[in-house]
Amino acid sequence: MTSTVERLTLPVRRQGQVLACLSVCTALVVGFVAAINLAVPRLAASSLHPSADQLLWIVDAYVVVFACLVIPAGAAGDKFGRKGTLLTGLAVVAAGALVSAAAPNVALMLFARALTGVGAACVLPNCVGVLLHATAPERRGHALAVWAAATGVGGVVGNLGGGALLGGSWRTLFVAVAVVAAACLAWTAAVAPRSPRHARRLDVPGTVLFVAAVIALLLGIIEGPEKGWSSLPVGTAFAACLVLGAVWVLLEARVRQPMLDPRLFRDARLAGAALGMAIAFFGSFGLFYVNASLLQYGRGWSVLRAGVGIIPVTVPLLLGSRHVPALVRRFGVPATLAAAFALTSGGLAGLSFTTELAYPWYGACLFVVGLGIMLAVPTLTAEIAAGLPLERAGIAGGLQSATRELGSALGVAVVGTILTASFTHHLPHELGRSGPAPRTVSEALGAAPGEHSAITAAFTHGADTALRAAALITLVAGVLVVGGIARAHRGARAAS
Repeated sequence: MTSTVERLTLPVRRQGQVLACLSVCTALVVGFVAAINLAVPRLAASSLHPSADQLLWIVDAYVVVFACLVIPAGAAGDKFGRKGTLLTGLAVVAAGALVSAAAPNVALMLFARALTGVGAACVLPNCVGVLLHATAPERRGHALAVWAAATGVGGVVGNLGGGALLGGSWRTLFVAVAVVAAACLAWTAAVAPRSPRHARRLDVPGTVLFVAAVIALLLGIIEGPEKGWSSLPVGTAFAACLVLGAVWVLLEARVRQPMLDPRLFRDARLAGAALGMAIAFFGSFGLFYVNASLLQYGRGWSVLRAGVGIIPVTVPLLLGSRHVPALVRRFGVPATLAAAFALTSGGLAGLSFTTELAYPWYGACLFVVGLGIMLAVPTLTAEIAAGLPLERAGIAGGLQSATRELGSALGVAVVGTILTASFTHHLPHELGRSGPAPRTVSEALGAAPGEHSAITAAFTHGADTALRAAALITLVAGVLVVGGIARAHRGARAAS
């Protein structure tokens, strides 16, 4: 029997309008992560006076809430209506951005960033749900590829737009995000169709446990360098993550309608695609966190020039994403993903050896990273969408969004932590004689303005170390992902 969902037909032109609108909404919430990375040097020197740990949390508060709530928000869209949930999310993004723009201190900034993450969580998975139901079956592959490209391009748009806006006050960036979110709300209200609702309970206990486990993990990672990896607070954070994660799995396996049924991951293909999405965004957003500061501190570029400097990543995403489905049909999913992770890892490693060379060498490595993202994101998006039925489109969108944002949050936390640890280790010794060594470039320059060259050299060394670590993690995890997906595809062919 054909479902109500599949009988929904829109004119091709209207389908294109919906795709364009949802792609812009997606680019907004994804690009906001990249834009705030570009603002890190200005925030570090601002009247907020954030510490190195607080800087990481200003970036990650948005991403963590985004990642943790994106699956429940997808389920809420299934239950209450995807279009309505999407519109609510855009309104919350606008409100959170305005509060951020007015924040007089770090505490209110963190609250506002978390609030904006709630809105973003409502936007992203419901973009997928609305898109799948608004697009004819024969056009869904193409639509998903274009939408997936928007998630990659969003990071670059955030860099370019942030660079243009951050020429003045950092607060201008948040005001602009609020304005764009309001415009997207009006556009979505005008063009997006409503889709059927599905009776589904919201799993509040599972959501709370999931949020707590992820926050505990990131607390351990971010606080480790300052408090010591063997310290009681850090050890407690990691232990809490393990315990909360185990309780979450047990709970989700027993409730009738879980936030995310862990038994889904018995499907090696779905599990591999979810892990692969996290790894792809671990590498790319780890890069975005380092790149913005590296170009400004290491090369002495302006914030606008640093935003423009990321453009080589965009070229493959803009020109090549639409060809990825054809490449997958010709070479297969495992081969395409193997190339994606090899290129991403190779590009990250190459960047670490070109930070002091002429920019064309650095830009070439950015282009290689872009090739890897171009191949990975559409392929993995299609794998996750294929692993769940259409009536669970909100959950499918939530799963791939959650893995992407969790990967982004971990990329920022891990790469930022390694960068800070290496930076403080390579600072001139006299900076640590009278107390703890400075943990940001702004603090170090304030303590020893005559050591500018040594301080920027220490930062560059830290960035190189962080990029190499990200390259190694991406490569090793990518090998595991490709191996698991290849076995799953061989098993599927043997069964058929």
